[in-house]
Amino acid sequence: MSQACKLKHDPETDYVNVCGDLTFATVNNLLVSSRRVFTSIPVLNIDLADVSCSDSAGLALLIDWMRSAKQQNKNIVFHNIPAQMLAMAHASGLDELLPLQ
Repeated sequence: MSQACKLKHDPETDYVNVCGDLTFATVNNLLVSSRRVFTSIPVLNIDLADVSCSDSAGLALLIDWMRSAKQQNKNIVFHNIPAQMLAMAHASGLDELLPLQ
């Protein structure tokens, strides 16, 4: 069973922290909540250090966040992307597109 994934905006650092599992079972709820959280943040610094596991749905979520940021004329940067997600991104050729820090 997947651990629910949550977003938390840290106003001190202005980062959005993602924690839990980024899987088929969790990304839909996270996508809905991210739209609300991201609205008031001018630059999206997404910290993925607390992501416990991910599958291709997690990678698809990052791509969706990139698309949404572009539509809203916002910069987005992913921090501390887990090795598992980087490996999937590399295997699919998406690693070149991800704005990583």
